[in-house]
Amino acid sequence: MATKALAFPVTVSDLSKRFGSKSAQPSSKVRVFTLRCSAGERPWKTSDARLVLEDGSIWKAKSFGATGTQVGEVVFNTSLTGYQEILTDPSYAGQFVLMTNPHIGNTGVNFDDEESRQCFLAGLVIRSLSISTSNWRCTETLGDYLAKRNIMGIYDVDTRAITRRLREDGSLIGVLSTDNSKTDEELLKMSQSWDIVGIDLISGVSCKTPHEWVDKTEQEWEFNSKVPQETFHVVAYDFGIKQNILRRLASYGCKITVVPSTWPASKTLKMKPDGVLFSNGPGDPSAVPYAVETVRDIIGKVPVFGICMGHQLLGQALGGKTFKMKFGHHGGNHPVRNLRTTHVEISAQNHNYAVDPATLPEGVEVTHINLNDGSCAGLAFPAKRIMSLQYHPEASPGPHDSDYAFREFVYLMRQEKRKKSEPQLSTV
Repeated sequence: MATKALAFPVTVSDLSKRFGSKSAQPSSKVRVFTLRCSAGERPWKTSDARLVLEDGSIWKAKSFGATGTQVGEVVFNTSLTGYQEILTDPSYAGQFVLMTNPHIGNTGVNFDDEESRQCFLAGLVIRSLSISTSNWRCTETLGDYLAKRNIMGIYDVDTRAITRRLREDGSLIGVLSTDNSKTDEELLKMSQSWDIVGIDLISGVSCKTPHEWVDKTEQEWEFNSKVPQETFHVVAYDFGIKQNILRRLASYGCKITVVPSTWPASKTLKMKPDGVLFSNGPGDPSAVPYAVETVRDIIGKVPVFGICMGHQLLGQALGGKTFKMKFGHHGGNHPVRNLRTTHVEISAQNHNYAVDPATLPEGVEVTHINLNDGSCAGLAFPAKRIMSLQYHPEASPGPHDSDYAFREFVYLMRQEKRKKSEPQLSTV
């Protein structure tokens, strides 16, 4: 920053004369004060980024994290906390996440709260970026964290106005840019020429090779007091799986083998698992027919549990249809009714697609509904030992109302295991 220095020599006697001090004694010492004034620059950050939406609206903002130009689908998340878990949720691949909670970054980040090996989202949009961190677990500021992972962020933008626009018009494609050489028209053209529908986003977030998972929920965070008495082998398909799903399964006594999204059903069945989990993941379930085929080849042979994307893939594998929602469900405060118990659970959700229950075959039961819009939030097919949820029962940092779903999956596997161990009566 260019500066001009103005030096003013001031003696003690000069101060005495100016302020009328009678006690000050003349001194030969001279104290020099230097005032530095910036030339042409302000001492605070100014807008240096733009968010251009496909509807033509342009939102000026300030940047943090990485710089550059990035395209993605803009969605809003209503969670009050847990922004680091959101940043590392693979289901946000290809999306800009706008946080409706205005103040973000005050707890910094720490590596214990990450849900995957990296940040997969396209960018972060917030109202106010905390200028300091205040948390005993903090190891890094949010801005430094995003910069190291090449993730763009903007702040000092009217997130409330953008959220209203998304609620009225639906999710919109946008372009984030800090590049002044690109015109608004160029950025608008980029936003209008890209679409997230029909893109296979799962292959970009899935693991590449099978591996074992052994970590449980740490004791200080464990809220399930029941110690598992049996061990069950679960094959977990990684469509973008969150690590806390694996921790909860391990805490319920499961031995877990994580496999890639393209892992053949035949190889899975050769492992002779007690159950199979189809995980959460990003994007359009109709864009991954290979995953639907894998699910179809497994159901009916072992107990299965689908979460989010896994729920949608199960819906399609059973012959049902999925559809893109207007603006999806993203947040940690969505009310869901369990139709079997009539209990209402507060859930964490993150999806833009839903299963149309009217297209499902006979025998499939809708077990949960979202109370905000009545959409299908859970399925069961007892004859084929299938259960699924369109939200996150493992939610970290919470809520934990739906953690019982893991216990129900274990119960399904226990029933099947005992059934196989029972002596078969001869019909001769």
